[in-house]
Amino acid sequence: MSDDTPRKSPIATRRQVLAGISALPFMGMLGGKVNAADYPTAEVNTTGLAVTDDKVTVGILHSVTGTMAISETGSVQAEKLAIKQINDMGGVLGRQIDFIQEDGASDWPTFAEKAKKLLVQDKVASVMGCWTSASRKAVLPVFEQYNGMLYYPTFYEGLEESPNVIYTGQEATQQIIAGIDWVAQNKGAKSFYLLGSDYIWPRTSNKIARKHIDKLGLEVVGEEYYPLGHTQFNSVINKIKLRKPDVIYAIIVGGSNVAFYKQLKAAGIDMTKEKPLLLTISVTEDEILGIGGENIVGAYACMKYFQSLPNDNNAEFVTAFKEMWGEEIVIGDVTQAAYLGPWLWKMAVEKAGSFDIDKVREASPGIEFTKAPEGYVRIHENHHLWSKTRVGHALDDGQYEVVFETEDLVEPDPFPEGYQ
Repeated sequence: MSDDTPRKSPIATRRQVLAGISALPFMGMLGGKVNAADYPTAEVNTTGLAVTDDKVTVGILHSVTGTMAISETGSVQAEKLAIKQINDMGGVLGRQIDFIQEDGASDWPTFAEKAKKLLVQDKVASVMGCWTSASRKAVLPVFEQYNGMLYYPTFYEGLEESPNVIYTGQEATQQIIAGIDWVAQNKGAKSFYLLGSDYIWPRTSNKIARKHIDKLGLEVVGEEYYPLGHTQFNSVINKIKLRKPDVIYAIIVGGSNVAFYKQLKAAGIDMTKEKPLLLTISVTEDEILGIGGENIVGAYACMKYFQSLPNDNNAEFVTAFKEMWGEEIVIGDVTQAAYLGPWLWKMAVEKAGSFDIDKVREASPGIEFTKAPEGYVRIHENHHLWSKTRVGHALDDGQYEVVFETEDLVEPDPFPEGYQ
């Protein structure tokens, strides 16, 4: 961001965001052969990373088993697609990308253990990984101690800014606050029932949501949390029916979503009637694949990306994704944000002319990816991305119809005043 752009400004025009970017020397950013001989290994790898004359190794760290696999499998697929595309275009500084994949197994200590292995034993040049805030919080001390670089793809609660993380999803001001504003202004919502899985992200997100609801002079009529993997929601559904909130604000994650939405429908709550309206910030197309479109039709989701986005970048991305992973596959917000990670890392390496973590970190702010499926993105000085806020309306075919989109990019502010 240029020095004359106020940090607290909520939005930026496209012209402001793009100002000066065209001059950045992104060698081979989206094409153009880079010769590895022009970047001798001894010069581009001075800290002993897994970089040779023809190869660079990165890590992929997600849950492919356990309750979070329903959400994280798409991230793995997206990262592998990006790596393949980058390799097909010549790699990074003339080197092909290899990856070592580890399974966090939906267990936070396992994430920390695997992160240490990737950084200390495998000496990977970067890691694309995590989904839940609990897993991110578990690995963060490892990345900071051993000076690794994590590309974290999930929308999250904010209240964090690490020099060792690039946050490619949205933080609270771009999703939670914006979504509540939308449902209050466009749907006349006055009362909310907050639901979440029982860990850091849903609890902190609902804390921010409650503060914003209070600031708007609206009411929270209930708030409850459930362990990951929980499948019995009939009791809280009965409470919702008794208290009659205007909005069910749902931050349930992983496999629990399947049970929740099926039980909601079985209890006679027809989300197409919007009485109550359901607004989620956790259910992407990936989760709907397990839930079934008929069980969530009529719900709304506030995110920055939906598979149905009508732009050329996204059309190319969706086509390539399906060619690699199957025609029946779907793509959600976090999957798209995971796809950004390898590309943003590639661009930072090539801007820095080095794989060294400190140099990649220094090069990252200001980097823009104009071919992002969501439209385009740019890394802020706080390591989050400028992005648009969108609201999607769930259809019975498992896709979302975009019904709202901010005109301009929303500036990331992970520490919003009054919400900490």
